[in-house]
Amino acid sequence: MNIDLARLLRHMAWANQRVFAAVQDLPDEALGAYLTNPAFTAARILQHLVEGAEWFAFCSCQNPWRPRIRPTTMEDVATLASELAELDALLIGESAREDELLTIEDEHGSRQNRLSTILSQAVHHGTEHRAQLVDALDLRGYSGINLDDLDLWVFEAHENNAR
Repeated sequence: MNIDLARLLRHMAWANQRVFAAVQDLPDEALGAYLTNPAFTAARILQHLVEGAEWFAFCSCQNPWRPRIRPTTMEDVATLASELAELDALLIGESAREDELLTIEDEHGSRQNRLSTILSQAVHHGTEHRAQLVDALDLRGYSGINLDDLDLWVFEAHENNAR
């Protein structure tokens, strides 16, 4: 069995957009929600999700890096959602390439990773931080985003219905 990495990346992109859309339905004050570290707020997690996608795009194809805003309003969240959709689309496109060993050079030096490792880590990174975001919001009384509504079972049904 081969794992369909493109499908997992499509799921990631779909889940990202659903979470960002659900967050936009909350009041701006929800962006201050956090779990245990008041510096890692919902706003910072949203920014980090986009910056993470940008990092994986840089690692996979040297996509240029640019600063991303830390949202203070739901309009800012909408801007980040649009930026994340573009980066996720780029990562999905990267999954069509042959797997190869890539050299990543950054401020910490040079290292090598397989393209499949980079793209798989993008999926795991998104899952981890979407869960962290939803937990922070829920802890601070902004409930309503159900992670079970974002799982692969629901995504598969969504893809099947879209056909």
